[in-house]
Amino acid sequence: MPEKLPVSGSHSAAVSRSDLKDIVGDIDDDKIIAILAMQPTLADLEEAAIWATGDGDVLAKAGRPLTGIAAEVFEILTADEEEPPPMR
Repeated sequence: MPEKLPVSGSHSAAVSRSDLKDIVGDIDDDKIIAILAMQPTLADLEEAAIWATGDGDVLAKAGRPLTGIAAEVFEILTADEEEPPPMR
């Protein structure tokens, strides 16, 4: 598997496995492969990481919803997290 993949979108730089780990932290190889296959931009990774840490709630309240590849990356990053119990 090549270390760097071409990136579509506004950034012309390639996103590497190292870039991914620097931005989102230590994740399993299956998630790395799935995310890199989408060819995200660095901005996509950064935005998904913000939302995955819970800071996306602030952005959503400001009218900035998560969309596109960033939303797909977020789904992969949080796929195995448990849903919080409903409030009563």
